[in-house]
Amino acid sequence: MNEGNSSKFYNIGLSYKKADVATRSKFSISPDNQIKLLNTLKQKGSEGAVVISTCNRIEIFGFAKHPFELIEELCNYSDGTVDEIIKVCHVFKSYQAIDYAFRIATGLDSQILGDYEIVGQLKIAFKQAKKAGATNMFLERLFNAALHASKQVKNNTKLSSGTTTVAYAAIQYLQENCEMLNNKKMVLYGLGNIGKHTALNIKEYIEVNNVVLINRTFEKAQQFAEEYCLSAQKEENLKAELQTTDILIVATGSSKPTINLELIPTDKNITILDLSIPSNVAAEVGNLANVKLINVDELSKITDKTIALRQMQIPFAEAIIEENKKELLEWVEGRKHTPALKEFKQYLEVLQNEGIDYYKKKNPDFDIAQAELITSHIIQKITTKFAKHLKHEDTQIGNSIELIRKIFEVEV
Repeated sequence: MNEGNSSKFYNIGLSYKKADVATRSKFSISPDNQIKLLNTLKQKGSEGAVVISTCNRIEIFGFAKHPFELIEELCNYSDGTVDEIIKVCHVFKSYQAIDYAFRIATGLDSQILGDYEIVGQLKIAFKQAKKAGATNMFLERLFNAALHASKQVKNNTKLSSGTTTVAYAAIQYLQENCEMLNNKKMVLYGLGNIGKHTALNIKEYIEVNNVVLINRTFEKAQQFAEEYCLSAQKEENLKAELQTTDILIVATGSSKPTINLELIPTDKNITILDLSIPSNVAAEVGNLANVKLINVDELSKITDKTIALRQMQIPFAEAIIEENKKELLEWVEGRKHTPALKEFKQYLEVLQNEGIDYYKKKNPDFDIAQAELITSHIIQKITTKFAKHLKHEDTQIGNSIELIRKIFEVEV
């Protein structure tokens, strides 16, 4: 983090917090344009940058003389304008930008608290920047530290535990309320995003031998079923399938009910989970004695409970962040003194060489190798002591550097 010259470390971007989907879409940057943006910043003298563009956020972590340089390039390589971004963007500088990187990586800044999908996206973004030659040692240390903190938070806290999506809440409900699930017949009606996620969750978390997928477009259901070893039926066969179904999951996403009284058998018990908003199961279906109807509001109670539990984990996550951030900042502070230490060591090596040359001329039997070994050891001891002195919290670095400069008449 080069604070010694006019170049500073910034994060600029926009996220779900201030920018709606339409605005975020305008500033979304394609992979090709991300590479072009990184190359442009390099050509303009930036020491390094990383670009992140997801559905929830667009971010640039990078070095610039002024944050507007990063904002300008974001606008150049997206469809948004400066006037638009000024209303919704954030700008973080130096230590604030470092802290923000840690909060993103650990899920504290995710739209759903504790969501770790961003971790994979961060890895891809950094790998892309590194391949383009747009990273430096600081950015590598920062992203490694943030991802390490993320791993610790995931392994040592419950920030990502429990259910936060309706698609998974449905699975958790079935596991907790339906016995002998593996012997039940299940019909999943609708294969939009929620339907697909629900189907994948069924495959991963429930041992159900008889799962039938039904969708308005049969080919879509058939293709998905073949890919994941499930069954598919045409929509016109829905009523017949429900005659032998124990669990119906509705994810049709229609503006009006797709499940009505006519479709539901009355001679057997059936559990119906309606994942749609608005409800796609007619209200009167829930009045049937043999039907147990669970809607999104009921399932949301499961997700609300999870979020409350996750919020209790925030202090533990923040403690992990602080520990990892402390190590990173110690490294940053140490890097500030590297030029001074290097110059000081070089001066001592000059003295070393002069001394060895002097005694070599005086004594033909002088053991040069032994002298070099001993004096090199002494030089290392001195520079290590000086490095520790510079890092000490009570040290006035400017005064120490000036003292060395005066005593040894050397530029440090």
